[in-house]
Amino acid sequence: MNKKILLLTLTITLGGNHIAMAQEDATEEATATAVTEDDGGTTGTNDDNNDDEVVAFPEAMNYELDSLMNLYLSKNYLEEDEDCRMKDINPTFDKEIYIDRLSRIPSIIEMPHNDVVQKFIDRYSGRLRHSVSYMLGACNFYMPIFEEALEAYNLPLELKYLPIIESALNPTAVSRVGATGLWQFMLATGKQYGLNVNSLVDERRDPLKASYAAAHFLSDLYKIFGDWNLVIAAYNCGPEQINKAIRRSNGERDYWHIYPYLPRETRGYVPAFIAANYIMTYYCDHNICPMTTRLPAKTDTVMVSRNVHLEQIAAVCNIDIEQLRALNPSYRRDIVPGATEKSAIRLAQTDIGKFIDNEEEIYNHKTDKLLGKRPVVEVNDIPQTAASKNSRTSRSRRTSRSSASAKTITIRSGQTLSEIAKRHGTTVAKLKKLNNIKGTNIRAGKKLRVR
Repeated sequence: MNKKILLLTLTITLGGNHIAMAQEDATEEATATAVTEDDGGTTGTNDDNNDDEVVAFPEAMNYELDSLMNLYLSKNYLEEDEDCRMKDINPTFDKEIYIDRLSRIPSIIEMPHNDVVQKFIDRYSGRLRHSVSYMLGACNFYMPIFEEALEAYNLPLELKYLPIIESALNPTAVSRVGATGLWQFMLATGKQYGLNVNSLVDERRDPLKASYAAAHFLSDLYKIFGDWNLVIAAYNCGPEQINKAIRRSNGERDYWHIYPYLPRETRGYVPAFIAANYIMTYYCDHNICPMTTRLPAKTDTVMVSRNVHLEQIAAVCNIDIEQLRALNPSYRRDIVPGATEKSAIRLAQTDIGKFIDNEEEIYNHKTDKLLGKRPVVEVNDIPQTAASKNSRTSRSRRTSRSSASAKTITIRSGQTLSEIAKRHGTTVAKLKKLNNIKGTNIRAGKKLRVR
């Protein structure tokens, strides 16, 4: 394909979708997340008016550690290292030391040093040092997934630190503009890259699926720009914003040259990425101890072709509902829509057998309460009069008496309609009519009305 045609095609399809597509409309809101010099913030000069302008820190750099530690995996598998003997003091170094350390990171992505990058390094090593400790521990959960996805698309592995600045490794993170998950996909971009999103499912929250979608997206961005710093910036604000900055800078294609023409948050995005790589490599030099990690039990999946609620599984199999939610984050209302399409449920490997052995009981547990939706309803198209009201009340009373006399049993293994009819003083024909059964086959575990 002609390279210019490829550029145009990808720009059109990708040009309005990712996290900061609302950037220009949210300029005033972005100011709220910006930080002043006293706060460790960064300032840049706008070449159009020569005014100093505050550059916003990425939203995830404002997350509180307490909220991260309330996540299921954090509460159950992360804890502070009690043997850590490092003082909670952040040492400072000469500029040449930072330059040398950045140059020694094994990376094909350029990671230069400047005053803006330094401000972000200071932020991670200073105010956010305890969050860095959390993220170093949480890396054990997520980095193998990120690396596998990046390898599948032959991308630089240092991109695995993008979720550090996107979500602070919070799989349930939702930004102020609706970007969701570890990789912070907007709705349109997520769907474009194969992530299913509807009222019951949001695969942007699935670490595995979202990681492969992000790698695919990054690969497409590289086909447009051929420069990793521009790719990283475009991941934040979208390729059209980068193309605008290139045009306004008379065709410059160096991130640091188009810097003044970028949206405010994007000016801090590449520096934040460089700083994230720095701090995840040289944390020891800043007296930061990773949280200790106990890896969760191995997991596996079962496929279901019927709707099931996570509470049904939790109750019947005696599994912590919070564990189920953590293992299945894409089911946003705890409902697995297996009836729509065959769906996977991730469980601890030790719980797979419990699910299989109790599958029918799981489906039947409080089904009306947890999954009850009427498949058919009658429409009342007759205006209510006094006579019809009395008639309806009379019918309602008869129905109530009928319901009160109704009796339902649970079919046991090996039972037949004939045996059940004889036991309950009725006939096979009546049982079939009451339960709308056409043949004679019945299944153990199902409910059967006998009168």
